[in-house]
Amino acid sequence: MRLMQGLVLAALVSSFSSLATTLNDSLTELEISELKTLINSDKRTDKQKQRNKYRHPLETLTFFGVKENHTVVEIWPGGKGGWYRSILEPYIEGTGLYVPVRSSDDFPEPIDKVADNSADRVLVFRAHGFMIYDNPAQAYFDSLYKMLKPGGIFGIVDHRGNEAIPQDPKGENGYVNQSHVIKLAEKAGFVLVDSAEINANAKDTKDYPKGLYSLPPSLRGSMFDSELRKQVLAIGESDRMTLKFTKK
Repeated sequence: MRLMQGLVLAALVSSFSSLATTLNDSLTELEISELKTLINSDKRTDKQKQRNKYRHPLETLTFFGVKENHTVVEIWPGGKGGWYRSILEPYIEGTGLYVPVRSSDDFPEPIDKVADNSADRVLVFRAHGFMIYDNPAQAYFDSLYKMLKPGGIFGIVDHRGNEAIPQDPKGENGYVNQSHVIKLAEKAGFVLVDSAEINANAKDTKDYPKGLYSLPPSLRGSMFDSELRKQVLAIGESDRMTLKFTKK
């Protein structure tokens, strides 16, 4: 009995130690300085940098504790000009490993370039398609869980839906309810350790003719409607959840 109790206690101590390590994995002043330089670099386009005010990359990457020596997997980042990729890839290059999982990859099937339990950080930025367009959504979260090391962080920033309205399984308006994301993540085995309002936008009423896509940068449906264009430009980009999960 004592042996069993000792084993259980050791397992709990190990679990809490892993979680504490995750939560205290803060960036150094040098890493923060490097991120600031990259975020405002001339190698990023003016169009990309104009969105910094909506996407808060320094605060977001600091919140997720992304360090230069990490193995970082980004899901559906776009090509070389991908918005977060243009910051993350040069930040990690030479010290850690940046692994883009492209839409052309077999995800959620196992990805050859991402071994199980290999990633320090798995990040999803506005790549919400697999949560609402592709089924079964749970398979994608299960795959994310397998990629991540115990004690690692799964960070997600995405267009936050109206919780008063049940999640549309077809996702026609482009928004995803925060409760829906948490449910899928926790079912996969993730533990929610923190959330932030870094990317919140209280001006976003989420009731536009083209849904999310009425807002910048898409601006659908307002080419010939100057009043609507003025309205959505004043709102800015969407209200976004910023969630941090870990794998015990």
